[in-house]
Amino acid sequence: MDEVEARIVERVEAERKASHALVEDQLRTYAERLAALDFEERFSGIRQAAPACIGEFKAEVAKGLNDLHGRRRDLREAENEHDAFRRKHRLERTAQVKGGAWHAMKWALLAFLLLIEAVLNGSFLSVGNEQGLLGGVTEALSFAFLNIGAAFMLARLAGQLSHRSILRKVVGLASGVAYVALAVALNLALAHYREIKTTVDSGAGRLVMDRLRSDPAGLADFNSWVFFGIGILFSVIAFADSLSMTDPYPGFAGVQKRLTEKREEYSGMASELIDGLSDIRDRYQDEMKELNRDLSVRRGEHDVVLTNRSRMVQLFDQHQTQLERAGNTLLGIYREANVRARQTKAPKRFAVPYKMERVSVFANTSAEWDPSELRQRISETQELLTTEVVAIHAEFENAVRQYRSLDDLVPDERQIDGAQPA
Repeated sequence: MDEVEARIVERVEAERKASHALVEDQLRTYAERLAALDFEERFSGIRQAAPACIGEFKAEVAKGLNDLHGRRRDLREAENEHDAFRRKHRLERTAQVKGGAWHAMKWALLAFLLLIEAVLNGSFLSVGNEQGLLGGVTEALSFAFLNIGAAFMLARLAGQLSHRSILRKVVGLASGVAYVALAVALNLALAHYREIKTTVDSGAGRLVMDRLRSDPAGLADFNSWVFFGIGILFSVIAFADSLSMTDPYPGFAGVQKRLTEKREEYSGMASELIDGLSDIRDRYQDEMKELNRDLSVRRGEHDVVLTNRSRMVQLFDQHQTQLERAGNTLLGIYREANVRARQTKAPKRFAVPYKMERVSVFANTSAEWDPSELRQRISETQELLTTEVVAIHAEFENAVRQYRSLDDLVPDERQIDGAQPA
């Protein structure tokens, strides 16, 4: 070939070399992407992780059973105490246990009675008091506190009247009698004190005691009787309010309250454990689904890499054909011009087409997965994940049954001894 022909061939082959280098770079990139998929490590991790999830779930169930077992024992003891109390005192009913709102309302009523009695009595006692209404309210507050407080305390003791013990009945009866006597005496004394305060400046207390001994009912002023009636009314309301705060049978409400607390603790822990297992189940289920989805994504990327690599090799072969054609076209243009310009016969090589030396490109697939085998392994692994999800659901249902049937695991001691439960 002459200089021009050599330059044409050199340019075409240089383009082929550059394209070949680019293809080799792309093949290395595709090989790195395939290696990064690392299916074998993924399969191994899933085979280890799936049973580990079941094992961890079972461990949580066992731990929950141990904790719940202790609470169930505590509940059984509270039930035994409750049953024994009812048998001992021959009670055929449940205890009347009031809630926090009920007690708050009762205490609020006592505080309201104390305040109203202090204000009303203060308006009466302010008559003849050197400090006026303020002094009367101060004295009235002391009387009201004593009136309401005594009614409250004696009502608690009078509740012993409903007890089956004779001694406690006597205490309750004595407390009731003491309340009646104290309420009448205290409010009569307060009424006499109001009348005397309007006429004397000092020594009112001694005169009140003299009146109570000589003529306790000798109230001359109608307002004094009103004063007395208000005090008795408020005292009776406070007495009844104190009695209705709890169950009428002494001690029964406390036993029932302890039983209710143990039941709430037991049911609360059971619900908390079940909710915790539900969260673990959902978390494992999401992890299994994510692993399943990841395998599908990796398989899709694997297929895309193989398809694109095969397409690139075909395009390179086509590119070499195109380069050879382009080289022959350029040589043909030059040779036609050369023939027209020369005076001698054209060289024989002008009739011989250019044959470019082809470069074969092969991808190293020795370390790669066979596509059909890979699909089979992925399908088997995904079936394993699906099986593990079903197994976790089954373990969850089994755990719930164990928690719900814990009463059978902690039977009543009377049943163990062969006796019939109450």
